[in-house]
Amino acid sequence: MGTEVELGQILQDLENTNTLEELSNVAERLRGILQVEHLTYHWVDGAGDQYGYTTYSDAWDERYRNKNYHRIDPVILGCFQRFHPVDWKSLDWSSRIAKSFLEDARSHGVGNQGYSIPIRGPNGQFALFTVNHSCDDQTWQRFISTYGRELILVAHYINRKALEFEKDRQPDSARNLSPREIDAITLLALGYSRAQVAHSLSISEHTLRVYIESARSKLGAHNTTHAIATALSRGLIVV
Repeated sequence: MGTEVELGQILQDLENTNTLEELSNVAERLRGILQVEHLTYHWVDGAGDQYGYTTYSDAWDERYRNKNYHRIDPVILGCFQRFHPVDWKSLDWSSRIAKSFLEDARSHGVGNQGYSIPIRGPNGQFALFTVNHSCDDQTWQRFISTYGRELILVAHYINRKALEFEKDRQPDSARNLSPREIDAITLLALGYSRAQVAHSLSISEHTLRVYIESARSKLGAHNTTHAIATALSRGLIVV
C-alpha cells in the first residue's frame, strides 16, 4: 500500500474515532507511516489543564506538566503569534530560559527537528499538532516538503475530534471588547509602542494600561502578546 493511500486511510480512521484512546491508536499508526520519532497533540484549556496525546516518554510528559513548561516553551509562545506551520529552527531559542528548556528536552529524548501546526478552534481555542524527529536539516526539509499538506489536514482532523470528545473543555465565548480596547490591541499588534499607542489615541499611558488589562482579562490571556494572538484568532481585530 502506498504512503498516499495509507494517509487517506488514516484520515478516514480519525473520522471514525470516538475516544482519545482510539485517536491515540490511529496517531501511533501515523507515526509508523511517517517514520518519525514523535507525534504530539497539545491543547491547554481555559482552566490551564493540559490535554492531548504524545509519544514522548512518560518522564518528559510528567516533567513538562509539573514544571508548567507550556508557559515558557518557545514552540508554544512562538506559535501563539503565527497562523502557519512553524519549523522549530525559525523560533527564538537565544534566551537563557529557552536554552535551559531545550537542554532539558533533549536529555529526555526530544529530537533536534520539529514542525508544529497552530490550530485555531471555536471561541479562541488554541492547540498544537507537532511532529518531532532526529535528523539533519536537509532530510527534514525533504520530509516537510513531502508531507506538509497532509500534516495540516491531520492536525485539524485530530483537533475537531478532540473538541467532540471534550465538550466541557471548550472555552466560553469572550465578552465583547470595547471600541477603545480594540483600538489599543490593534495598534499594539501593528508594532506600536505603548507610548505611541497612547499618543495615537490621545490618552495617557495609565488609561491605556487600563484598556489593555481589561482586554486581557476578557480574553483570558496570560499577557499582552497572548491577548493580541487571541484577539487575532477570534477575528476581534484585523491587522
